[in-house]
Amino acid sequence: MPTPEPPQKAETTDVPEPERGADEAPGVDPWERMPEGALNRPGLGDSEDEPTGSGARSDGGPGAGEDAGISAAAPGDDVAPGGGAPAPSWIDFLPSPVFVLLLGLTGFAGWLSWGAAELDWAAEGTSVTPLVPPLLILLGWIVSATVHEFAHALAAYLAGDRSLRGSAYLRLNPFAYQHAFAGLVLPSLYLGLGALGMNGPPAQVDWERIPTRGRRIVVALAGPLTSLLLSAVLAVVVTVLVPPGNDTTNWAIAAMAFLSFANLTSALVNLLPVPGLDGFEVLAAVAGRARWVPAARRNALFGSVAVFAVLWFPGVKEVVVNLVYGLFDLVLPNPVFPGIAFYGELLLQFWA
Repeated sequence: MPTPEPPQKAETTDVPEPERGADEAPGVDPWERMPEGALNRPGLGDSEDEPTGSGARSDGGPGAGEDAGISAAAPGDDVAPGGGAPAPSWIDFLPSPVFVLLLGLTGFAGWLSWGAAELDWAAEGTSVTPLVPPLLILLGWIVSATVHEFAHALAAYLAGDRSLRGSAYLRLNPFAYQHAFAGLVLPSLYLGLGALGMNGPPAQVDWERIPTRGRRIVVALAGPLTSLLLSAVLAVVVTVLVPPGNDTTNWAIAAMAFLSFANLTSALVNLLPVPGLDGFEVLAAVAGRARWVPAARRNALFGSVAVFAVLWFPGVKEVVVNLVYGLFDLVLPNPVFPGIAFYGELLLQFWA
């Protein structure tokens, strides 16, 4: 009869069994077993006493409720290297390729308008409705509105609102605006429908980040002052091209004269203390932390549309247009400038 074999002992290994809960043994931090940089979050696991999944730190770092290794600074603030946010770079202020392309298209449309190329394209004796000059005016106005918003953004950045660094507003890309309807669509509609230069509300500025009233006023006025400067530059160019005693029907010159008119209109209208216009932010800066200011800002879009609706009335529009033309007559030596600008308006509204 065979002799039964004694029971064999279970084989042992030096590797700890998962069932033993090695990760749960007292005094062992499971985060120490994590490879360095696995979570791609700086500072995580640097301290053995730091509780897992908690924002509290024993070294006096971020308080409870904040993730370890993440800076408490708001997005876009200047943070030292290794603090979570990238350091400032000149690339954050470099004009975007979209803006460069926009300038190129504007220049090309201006070149075609200067030589009235559409007349050469049409058969002899055919009636031609110019379409390139309105495109030139639209592109030029988008460039003007973009520079207007850039002035707000740059002034806000210098005044303390670092959240705009690297944004489309500082990189001059109107098609990537966070508030594209207010910054791009509305100004284009205002110009196309009413032949008036108006900009939408500066919704991109975080006014709470700007500490003093004086700085807020400067940020609010940066846009209208830039529009005024653009108007002056265009008016000087037209005056040089058409000296006193001369007149012209050149499409490109008429487009520049009308863009000068549109920028001057934008500078003047935006000074009104109405929500949705830059003048309101001047009033808000003086009012301080009044309760009605946040509510008015939330409805700024309606204020901008309401101002345009009032200016669109025939009687009101005539008063504004005559006022702007009167300023041109007062400053410029060539009395035919208003007529050249009006011809540019006719080129823009070719359907009228």
